[in-house]
Amino acid sequence: MPAPRLLLALLLAVAPLLARAEVALPVLFSDHMVLQRDQPVAVWGSAAAGETVTVRFADDTRSAVADSSGRWSVRLGPFAASAEGRELVVSGSNTLTLSDVLVGEVWFCSGQSNMEKPLGARSGQQPCDDHQTEIAAARHPLLRLFQVPRHNRPVAGDLSLRWLPCTPEAVERSNFSAAGYYFGRRLLEELRVPVGLIHSSVGGTRIEPWTPKDAFAGRPMLAPVAAAASAGEKYQGQGVGNLYASMVAPFVPYTVRGWLWYQGESNLMTHDAPVYAEKMRALVESWRAAWALPGAPFLHVQLAPYDYSRRKQPDPMSPEALPLFWEAQDRSLAIPGTGQAVINDSVTRFGDIHPTNKKVVGERLALVALRQTYGRADLVASGPRFAGLEKNGPALAAAFEFGEGLAARDGGALKGFSLAGEDRVFKPAEAVVRDGRVLVSSAAVPAPVALRYGWHERHGGNLVNAAGLPARSFRSDDWPVDSTRPATPEDLAPKKPAQPLKTPPPAPPASPAPSTAG
Repeated sequence: MPAPRLLLALLLAVAPLLARAEVALPVLFSDHMVLQRDQPVAVWGSAAAGETVTVRFADDTRSAVADSSGRWSVRLGPFAASAEGRELVVSGSNTLTLSDVLVGEVWFCSGQSNMEKPLGARSGQQPCDDHQTEIAAARHPLLRLFQVPRHNRPVAGDLSLRWLPCTPEAVERSNFSAAGYYFGRRLLEELRVPVGLIHSSVGGTRIEPWTPKDAFAGRPMLAPVAAAASAGEKYQGQGVGNLYASMVAPFVPYTVRGWLWYQGESNLMTHDAPVYAEKMRALVESWRAAWALPGAPFLHVQLAPYDYSRRKQPDPMSPEALPLFWEAQDRSLAIPGTGQAVINDSVTRFGDIHPTNKKVVGERLALVALRQTYGRADLVASGPRFAGLEKNGPALAAAFEFGEGLAARDGGALKGFSLAGEDRVFKPAEAVVRDGRVLVSSAAVPAPVALRYGWHERHGGNLVNAAGLPARSFRSDDWPVDSTRPATPEDLAPKKPAQPLKTPPPAPPASPAPSTAG
């Protein structure tokens, strides 16, 4: 047979096979996965257009017909929590069987390098406290981990893009988030149901890449970001929405309980405090809309103390830049269903932007979740929160929410308070607990009108409540605060190329292709 006719015959022979696409699932569906309890569970994938796909788990079976583009989806359940490993079976022209599937609580963890930081070593960082002991003890078969690699680009031999029962090897080789791990471990201990964690973070990233491009439209405060997104241009060096497209969207709408967020250092360094709360609102509302979970909890970490003012840059920061950003993070708590873990007492090395005590981060996030999401009213999840100020002779008396058992953390004198008079010059002040309030006075300020606490990048305060949780920084005034300091010749000198928190991430690849096996 002539070559052209032979080629035509071969094409005609394989054409029916090419047209018949096998049923496939996204990579998030694998053995050892955890399904969210007490909510309808989303299952989706691809198949030949018009093909009927059937999904079975436990006592529930649902079917769907693939649309013209080959996409199909069903909602199973809801199911009660179960530590029994069962099969999830998806069948059409072929059958996929996923084994050891549990039902429990699922959370999505994201942010920049402090969420990304693993228990063990990472280049340029110190390992977490007691990392060897903690890794060796990380045997929790009902805690399941799903690690998304940077920019969704797996490295040969890594343990990403699959569900892993928590073992020392899984924690170490996957480089799973230490903060996420400690959060999940505490939930497992308290709730006694399986816990699944999806971790998707990239160091040095701003909030804008993690937010869908269209989420900034219609927000006057964020018009410059919306304009850059609309024009397909970068905003302050990073692509708007690119990490959302590659590291979040592929996992929507996998049913989750909520999200954990630890990010902000990169936005702080561009003096973003005035608009960061609105950017948080854009992020939270867009993620909730994408998942169709309008009231789902979104918990974030307040940035840790750090010597930002010592960083060399053309637009250097003052020691008050971080407190201003803390205020912005506090303002984002006006978004319903949000919560915050305060960790200003967890840092001993103020020159390390990656604090090594991630246990306190994860466990305080878990405290917030246990109280706000799981109804554990017996747990205190917040330190003292400033609630008002009264004049008391030559002193000012500060009242607090969550202030039962006000005391100094170390049992000594209270620290971190300052007062100012009408001249707006703050002077260090003495503070004592009296009648459930903190009475603050200073001989240098005989007629005080304003009070500040922990108003410095190192914080410096030691006020806690009976639960041992720290008070966040606050101020009673609304006077202008400069987040910058005068630039020195050293600030303006050329920097070395390695600046992790300022380097934009590489352009993301296309969304990962669906997998065809468990």
